[in-house]
Amino acid sequence: MTAAPASLHDSFNIRDNPTPEFIRAIRDRFPVEREVDELLTRKMQNRSGPPYRRITLDELEANLSRMLTDLGVANFVITKPGWFTGGVSKIQMGFTLEWDDPAKGRRKERLVLRMDPSEGSNTTSRSREYELLEAFRGIIPVPAVYWLDPDGRWFTQPALIYAFAPGVTKSRATQTGQVSGLGTNFGPELRAKLAPQFMAHLAAVHDFDFSSRSFSTMDMPEAGTTQAALWQLNRARRIWEEDRGEDFPLMDVAANWLEANVPLLDHASIVHGDFRSGNFLFDEETGQIGAWLDWERAHIGDRHRDLAWMTQSTMGHYSEDGKTYFVCGLIPLDEFFDRYTRTSGLSVDPDRLAWYRILNCYQIIASTVATANRVARLGKSHQDPLLTRVKGMAPTVELELSLCLKERL
Repeated sequence: MTAAPASLHDSFNIRDNPTPEFIRAIRDRFPVEREVDELLTRKMQNRSGPPYRRITLDELEANLSRMLTDLGVANFVITKPGWFTGGVSKIQMGFTLEWDDPAKGRRKERLVLRMDPSEGSNTTSRSREYELLEAFRGIIPVPAVYWLDPDGRWFTQPALIYAFAPGVTKSRATQTGQVSGLGTNFGPELRAKLAPQFMAHLAAVHDFDFSSRSFSTMDMPEAGTTQAALWQLNRARRIWEEDRGEDFPLMDVAANWLEANVPLLDHASIVHGDFRSGNFLFDEETGQIGAWLDWERAHIGDRHRDLAWMTQSTMGHYSEDGKTYFVCGLIPLDEFFDRYTRTSGLSVDPDRLAWYRILNCYQIIASTVATANRVARLGKSHQDPLLTRVKGMAPTVELELSLCLKERL
């Protein structure tokens, strides 16, 4: 077998230890939102650093104590620290905190610390997550946010502290949805309870009037332009170019088609970015949704990004007779878009939906084939086995991308 040319190896290996010139060239080629640019640039600047070191609960508790002390939290007591499982890309610790609240007196709450590893499968902003959880408090169920370490001043990486939300992501009786809630089968009874809430919450997110709010972490795309779509396309392409370890002609074909067919934005919405089963908690007895989580991919943009994401083939499942596909395990696909329009008052454009479906496939392949593989190989995360496992999604998504492109080319 003939070895690949040294220059080809070098072109991929430079991503393990990127030079300032390499980083600058990619930034210039793929302009994105300011917050996203800062995050991806910092990721590349830190990539040549040491691999992930397992942090202990004692260390996290000490960091938390320093943070609360510096922030002037009075007479606090931390108890019952413990690891939270679930999720692929973040480190999460639960703990109980007692403290003196100037407005409410002595308080005792169960809280969650959510922190980045050295490098995760998703490079996202805790500051943006904090802003959005704060904005949607009282609009849809979300956990209350308390404190933020935006730059890793007290912790080894940026961190967010918010309220613990009770509930489950799936019925204890089902064995579906093992990886991050994808493809969860809720069954007919829970489906009937959860589906109306799912649709109402989605509509509330997309209809949310943020005109009176000022978000420091999100840029506002201009309606009637391609700016919103280009920011998301450039983000996905930049991640692929920063992390890939191989050439993949299908990704080149997809990128060229996406660039040649960028859609205009008709209406700017808050886009959750990962609105699906596995990212909401509910009470199994009542079927009441108690919290929407994982706002890390959220941005201001085109609602079709969410609609295409939740209708990807990997996000739902077929009925037992194989005839009905349930979006996120909840709503029949042939009803979904009509119900969305009735609930939200917003239209669905098939062409924009198709564009974002292709973009989403591109993004998932970039995350699984490129980012997860490189992060695991460099030992940058606490979830190396799971990161290598999610690469198994890639062939399914690659097939979906090929079929979507064939319909459009």
